[in-house]
This record gives sequence, C-alpha cells and structure tokens, in this order.
Amino acid sequence: MRLRLLQILIFVVLVLAWYVLTAPGLIPAFYFEQDNRAAFFFGEPHKVFWVVVEWFTTGEIFGHLAVTLLETALGFAIGAALGLGIGLWLALSPTASAVMDPYIKGFNSMPRVVLAPIFAVWFGLGIWSKVALGVTLVFFVVFFNVYQGVREVSPTLIANARMLGASRRQLLRSIYLPSAMSWVFASLHNAVGLAFVGAVVGEYLGSARGVGYLILQAEGTFDINTVFAGILVLTAFALILDSLVGAVEKRLMTWQPRAGETEKT
Repeated sequence: MRLRLLQILIFVVLVLAWYVLTAPGLIPAFYFEQDNRAAFFFGEPHKVFWVVVEWFTTGEIFGHLAVTLLETALGFAIGAALGLGIGLWLALSPTASAVMDPYIKGFNSMPRVVLAPIFAVWFGLGIWSKVALGVTLVFFVVFFNVYQGVREVSPTLIANARMLGASRRQLLRSIYLPSAMSWVFASLHNAVGLAFVGAVVGEYLGSARGVGYLILQAEGTFDINTVFAGILVLTAFALILDSLVGAVEKRLMTWQPRAGETEKT
C-alpha cells in the first residue's frame, strides 16, 4: 500500500511540474522567449486530459486502439513463441548454435526500424507489416534470454538427472524450461514495450488506422496536446499488458522462492 501511494505521489508531482512549466504566466520565461512557447512544444496537461476524455466518450479512439492492440498482441505472441522455440533449440544443439551464431548476431545488429518499409512492400499497409516489425523487435529479446537461461543450467544437475534415467523430454520439461522461465519473463516485460514500438512505427510509415496514425495526423497539424494524449494512451495500455505478463509470471512461478525467503533459509 505504501509503495502504491509513493508511485501515485510521484505521478502527481510530475503532472504538477508539467502544468507549472507550461501554464502561461505562472513562472517567468527562463528558457523560451515567450510564455506560450513552452505550451506549444510540451502541451498542457489539462488539455491533454480532455483530449483523452473526448476520445473515450465519443468512441473515436476505440477503433484505432483495437488495431494497435491487435498488432501489438500478434507481434508480441509470435515473436515470443519464435524466440522461445529457437532459443531452446540452439541452446540444446551446440552444433546448430555454432552454425547459426554469425547469422543470429548479424540479424540482431541490423537496425530493425529500417526493415519497416521493406515489410510494407512485402505485406502491404495492413496489420501484417506492423506485426512483422514487432516480431523482429520481440524475437531477439526473448531468444537471447532463453538461450542464456538454458545454457546456465548446472551440468551437475543434468548429469544427476540422466543418472536417474531422465529422458531428453523429461530434462526439457523438468529442468531446462523451469531454469529458463525466469529469464523468459524478464525478457517478456521488455518485449511488451518493443511490441508497441513495432506497431506504432509501422503505423507511422503507412496506415489509415491506429493510435500511431492519430499521433502522426496530430503532428502534421502541430497539435501537440493530441500527440501527448496518444503517447499517454499507449503508455497506459503498455502498463496494462505488462501487468498481465506479471500476473501470468506470478501464477507460473509460484514454485520459485522469493528473495526474502531465500535469505532466511
């Protein structure tokens, strides 16, 4: 409860600071030459709030938000599944890992944002070009965490399990996957934001729907309040998706002792 109150307090302080710094006449202009220039560049929180309220009361945002969330969810799910599967495969296959190592590193070093126009040509301007970009962003985060998590399993533990007659499938289910799960969920929390990035960047480059499209239209008319409203809506839903990942993690990782419990033992 105390932690939540501190988080709310920080949020309130940030909003108040935003309001004070952008409201004309409240403080002397120390950076911009004119008082209203700060509001032009950074918006005004009360106006941003009313844009968000208008979006949800009129229902204008729902169609755009549904498109962005669908693109995000598909990019997140497909990228995470591929990262998990290929990460396990290469971690358990030293020969395949050695062969694929330069290719994995090469693709990872490639700036994925520049792939967005190529995906638009390949998949069109519909949702799948945005999903493809999200997959490329999510995949490597999950892949490297799964790969590292499996490789760090204790060889002694594996040897003991094999001495007891454990099959390869039993090793995977009872040792490798549980060992990698903490790494997987750590990567999934980061992947949520990257999936949103893929969807929004794709919408920037070409779309007729989506929250990224709304932000792009607002930027074209210098409507900074609408731009910040779109950013806040995306941030709020990214936090909601991250909390869902956290809830799944808490459900699946009940066997793992907490830090305090480990110290006591």
